[in-house]
Amino acid sequence: MLGVVSFPQLKGRGLVGAAVLALLVAACASQPRPSGPVPHPAAPVLPGVTVPPRPDLPPPPHGAVALSYLPGWDHEDHLAAFQAYVQTCARHRDPVAASTCERAQALSASRQVSPTDARNFLETAFVAVETRTADGQPGMLTAYFAPIYPARWAPDGEFDAPVLSRPANLEQVGDRAAIEAGSAQAQVLAWMKAEDLFFLQIQGSGTLTFPDGSRLRAAYAADNDKPFVGIARPMSQQGLLPPNGTSGDAIRRWLSDHRGPEARAVMALNPRYIFFTTSRDDDREAVGAAGIPLPARRSIAVDPSHWTYGEPVWIEADAGNLIGARASYRGLVMALDTGSAIRGPVRADLYMGRGDEAGQEAGAVRHPLRMWRLVPRG
Repeated sequence: MLGVVSFPQLKGRGLVGAAVLALLVAACASQPRPSGPVPHPAAPVLPGVTVPPRPDLPPPPHGAVALSYLPGWDHEDHLAAFQAYVQTCARHRDPVAASTCERAQALSASRQVSPTDARNFLETAFVAVETRTADGQPGMLTAYFAPIYPARWAPDGEFDAPVLSRPANLEQVGDRAAIEAGSAQAQVLAWMKAEDLFFLQIQGSGTLTFPDGSRLRAAYAADNDKPFVGIARPMSQQGLLPPNGTSGDAIRRWLSDHRGPEARAVMALNPRYIFFTTSRDDDREAVGAAGIPLPARRSIAVDPSHWTYGEPVWIEADAGNLIGARASYRGLVMALDTGSAIRGPVRADLYMGRGDEAGQEAGAVRHPLRMWRLVPRG
C-alpha cells in the first residue's frame, strides 16, 4: 500500500516507569489538534464484515467488528502479527485472554505456522472494538527507541554530564536545575554528553558504550517526581526551530550545537529528572513495564488505566506532519509498556528498536491515531 509503513517481521528496552515519548521531546507538548471531531464510521452490515454469530459463546461486545473490517487488515503481515502475539500474550492474566494465548502458543509449537494459519487464527479468536476519546478528537501516536550512546568512566571535555544513581535524598532533590547544581546525594555511574543524557532520560533506558569496549545497560531507577514538559513547543515559539522541524534529531542537533549555558537553559524547561541503575548489556531488546522484551515495531507503551499489558491492539495512524515523517503506520501491536507522557485511551508510543536508525525514525513520529482493542471471543 503506497506510503504506508507496514510492520515487518520481529527484529528482535526502551522505557519503564518514567519512560516516555519516543518522539522524544517533540511529542506530546507540541501536538497540533485538528479542529473537528474524528469520523468514526459505523461498521457496515455486510457478510464477512460484522461479527459472525457463535451460539456457544456470549454475544460480542457492543460495537465489535470482525478483524476483516479493520482498515488495512488485508495488507497486514499476519504471520509477524501472530508471532508477536505468541511471544508476549502470556503477560495478560484475564482467564479468557490466557486461554486464547495458550491456544496460539500450542498452535505455534505444533507446526510451522503459515501466513494463512496466522490470519485464520486471529480472525477466529478475536473481534475488534474501537477505543475513542471523550471529545471525539483523534488520539496521538509517537514512537521511542532504546538509544546507544558513548560514555566515559571519568569526565573529560564534552563528557561532563553525570549519569546518577537513585539518590539517598530523593524526596529533597528538587527540579532539574537543582540536581545539576549538586542537590542529589547520588553515585556517579558514568559520564555523558549533556544532550545525550537528556535524551536518555526521555527514553528511560539505553546502552552506554565506553572506549575500552565496555557496554552497560542503563535502566530507569527513580525520578524527582516533577512533571515532564516537552521542549519542542517552547523551542518553536522562541524561533529556535521551525514549527514542523521539532523532530528528536533536530532538537538533539540544536542542543549539541549550543552546548553549554544556552542548551542547559532550554533543557531546564523540562524539570523532570531521571536516575538510573546500570548492568551488563546483554544485547537484547528493551524490557518494558510488562517485564518482557519488547518486539521492535510490534510493541506500544499505553496508559495502564485504559489498557492491560499483554493486550493485542490494532492501530491506524496517518498524516504525520514533522519533517522526515513517514506517511502512515498501521498494524497489530502489543500493549507492553507505559510512560509518564502516555495518557488517555487513544494514546500510544511505538517501540522502534535499538540504535540510531530506530531513533531517527522515532523522532519524526507524531501522527493522529485510532486504536482498536482486540477482544478474545472465548
